[in-house]
Amino acid sequence: MALAVNEPNDEIRALQEQWCKLEALDGGTPAMRKAGVSLLPQWPAEEDASYKARLHTATLFPAWKRTVNVMSGKPFSKALTISGAAPSIENWAEDIDQQGVSLQNFAAEMFREPLGYGLAGILVDYPRAPKGGFRSRADQEASGQRPYWVRVKHGQILGWRAKTVDGKVQLSQLRLLESFEEEDGEFGTKQVAQVRVLRPGGWSVYRQATDAQKKSSWTLVESGTTSLSVIPFVPLYGVRESFMVGKPPLLDVAYLNIKHWQSQSDQDTILHAARVPILAIIGADDQTQLVVGASTAVKLPMQADMKWVEHTGAAISAGAESLSALDEQMIQSGAELLVKKPGERSATESANDAEGNKSDLQRIAENFEDALDQALVFTAMFAGIPVEQAGTVELYDGYGETTLGDASATLVKDIWQGGLISRKTAIEEFKRRGDLAPEVDADAEAAAVAEEGPPLGMMGSGDEDPETA
Repeated sequence: MALAVNEPNDEIRALQEQWCKLEALDGGTPAMRKAGVSLLPQWPAEEDASYKARLHTATLFPAWKRTVNVMSGKPFSKALTISGAAPSIENWAEDIDQQGVSLQNFAAEMFREPLGYGLAGILVDYPRAPKGGFRSRADQEASGQRPYWVRVKHGQILGWRAKTVDGKVQLSQLRLLESFEEEDGEFGTKQVAQVRVLRPGGWSVYRQATDAQKKSSWTLVESGTTSLSVIPFVPLYGVRESFMVGKPPLLDVAYLNIKHWQSQSDQDTILHAARVPILAIIGADDQTQLVVGASTAVKLPMQADMKWVEHTGAAISAGAESLSALDEQMIQSGAELLVKKPGERSATESANDAEGNKSDLQRIAENFEDALDQALVFTAMFAGIPVEQAGTVELYDGYGETTLGDASATLVKDIWQGGLISRKTAIEEFKRRGDLAPEVDADAEAAAVAEEGPPLGMMGSGDEDPETA
């Protein structure tokens, strides 16, 4: 099927069905409310006004977002190292995007994309060279022009074409959605959508325009060439399913979080109903006048009765237990990324248990390392530096856990240390897992820790509990 330049291909359309849910979870309560019936269904026979009231009072427990944030930060809890790189590349790593962002921070930011959404990328670009090019490498360096990295988020990828060269699959075309800022009146600006089409050795830009009849069209506005015979784009995968297609590794947590959003709304609704008792009058006719108040008397016909009808609370307890079970499922599902899993091992790997026993998160991080190395190769190619001097990147990988219980406890600790839950909640979670005795009083422990102050060596380090610091 022929596609317009701004239309996604079939693979991206399928991914977008997942991305829209993940983006809503990422946006928190306002985004979930905006999603409306797609994520919070309207009950049969539920009036529109009642549904709107229920939707606008619903709140999200951001379990998926918290898990993504914690997990994506683990490989960067210690600074990455770059080795074997030419001095110029090491210098550029201090400002890899020419916006003042170091390679460490750029990589940490971009790792969240494949971990959260399954697919993203790094585009290595180069400023447009002057007419006639540079006469020498010295002239090039003196101009200050050099390669830089561009973030390509999941929603920017529209489509691609690929071919096999020497047995290796390579991009032959790539379409990326961008925005262009142009002046709007004397003082304002506005964002105009544009699509960048990349080909080996060249590029072109199509920009959206609207005519007097408000019909939109895409027009070629500029094009150019590059010095590379390949497209300098590196895909970043969560769980790689095929070339340029990746699955979000925490998708199960996302669906559980959506279920929690829906169940929490049900629980809030039944709590609202249970908190307001209903006055029932038995045996009175329609003419009975009733005034209820602290200083009034009620007169009823003979043999009539009046009582308050209240909810038994059984459904409330069942709902609370269901929400607690969902909390546990989300934590366990997220913690699975940390559990070391044996894989196929070569004779060399068998000599090193660390190589044969890796968690899913460690494997995703290793693939990310390879992607960073490839981006460094493209950087070297643009700069005319031998690819042997492009350098390699190494990320911290000492965060795997042996069992799911250990991984789950680690995740709870990390979420607390990140200021995302309170110390009391963390203690309750450890009690629920059996790591602390049932008789431990969470309130008393939190108060005692606040009284003692931070442990030795942590004074002023920024590691104090955000509730007591």
